[in-house]
Amino acid sequence: MISSAIEPARFRQVLGHFATGVTVVTTMDDGEPAGFACQSFAALSLDPPLVLFCPARKSRTWPAIERSGRFAVNVLAEGQHRISAVFGARGADKFAAVEWEPAPSGSPVLEDALTWVDCAVETVFEAGDHFVVVGRVTALGEASNGRPLLYYRGQYTGAAPVKADVLSWAGPDDWL
Repeated sequence: MISSAIEPARFRQVLGHFATGVTVVTTMDDGEPAGFACQSFAALSLDPPLVLFCPARKSRTWPAIERSGRFAVNVLAEGQHRISAVFGARGADKFAAVEWEPAPSGSPVLEDALTWVDCAVETVFEAGDHFVVVGRVTALGEASNGRPLLYYRGQYTGAAPVKADVLSWAGPDDWL
């Protein structure tokens, strides 16, 4: 293997300038809820409807998701940074701090999430120190008018609306 000249701290610093949404990926494993905070989430395909997320190889939640074959992605709202912190830390019962209901798959949907996406694991790829998990969307939550929780340059932030015709330059194949 060829060693990279890119230092991890510098890589994190540079990519920290790309704002990401904050989600909590959840599942049910042998009757117990499991979940983790995840910034590496994206829409992948409209036809078929696919999403992806990237758990670390050392994730303690990923094996539960892999066993169940199902997961829900909870999109956190601007004021839910404490929920992100709970699910981003190692702890005994992360679900003691939140109310939740089961999605159609049984995976937990967190109260007051902006929306949720219920999925079945479709494909898993190994990618460095992470996995890339592709999920087939099986159900969708209602969309909220709230604002998303974002992570930017090492801290939580929110989104302010910008009045601009940002899609005037984009063709129909450019965006999902």
